Amino acid sequence: MSAIAVLGYASAGNAQTKPKTSVTTAQAAKPAPAVEPPLWPVNSPTPLPGAMLPAKRIVAFYGNPLSKKMGVLGEYPREQMLAMLDKEAARWAKADPSHPVVPALHLIVTVAQGAPGKNGLYRLWMRDSLVNEVHSWARAKNALFFIDVQVGKSTVPAELPRLRPFLENPDVHLAIDPEFSMAPSGAVPGRKIGTLDAKDINWAVDFLDEIVRSKNLPPKILIVHRFTRKMVTNATKIRYTPHVQVVMDMDGWGPPWLKFDSYHDYVKAEPVQFTGFKLFFHNDTKTGDPLLTPAEVLRLNPRPLYIQYQ
Repeated sequence: MSAIAVLGYASAGNAQTKPKTSVTTAQAAKPAPAVEPPLWPVNSPTPLPGAMLPAKRIVAFYGNPLSKKMGVLGEYPREQMLAMLDKEAARWAKADPSHPVVPALHLIVTVAQGAPGKNGLYRLWMRDSLVNEVHSWARAKNALFFIDVQVGKSTVPAELPRLRPFLENPDVHLAIDPEFSMAPSGAVPGRKIGTLDAKDINWAVDFLDEIVRSKNLPPKILIVHRFTRKMVTNATKIRYTPHVQVVMDMDGWGPPWLKFDSYHDYVKAEPVQFTGFKLFFHNDTKTGDPLLTPAEVLRLNPRPLYIQYQ
């Protein structure tokens, strides 16, 4: 990120005295220019009782137990992974005592594939038994549980209904990943970055909203991953409801300057209700940079309230 220049500041020694001039009636009556409203905080519904955000911060471990390469959730044995989560949650709680930390497990339940599969949709559903198992790990720790969907060449409306039984639990929340949404381009997942439009995200919002209202649940959280401008189109048209809290999660990897630039350009500059930030134990550090600390991430404005480790 480029250095910040402070504009419009002059020392007293450089000040210039302007000659006095008379002010006409027309000039005096000229209205002041309109003041643009601030981008942050985003104008959205007042949080309902039971809402996690913005009072708390979520610290989540991401991945899939069937793969050591998809994230920390599957890279280590369960007890070691959960102990690591406790350690990171404690670091965040110490860095910002004003926001109590809620731990979470973030499981990819629909995984994009490089091959079409029998249905030609380039995505694989995880078995319900696996989802229930990881959910039980989260429950044992009083942690939240996120289920993450990579639609491949399918669509959000086609993929979410099967997940309704899980989402009817009060501690289960949803994430959708535009990187692996390939229907608009027709490309194979992993060969090109995918995209979702506000209409897709709004479908997910409406889906969750109906579940919350029909089951009398506390508000749901919807995570949307993003690290390029085209990954999410028409972000200003994303709708908010009191029953669904939307988080735009900057999930690109790389050196700190690149991650901060991506957060500024694709999350801060196109405001969505709340923000998130992803940290990669391996990809962020493979060129020699240390992993960003909570204190360093908290220098961002707005401060992210969803932190994900992969």
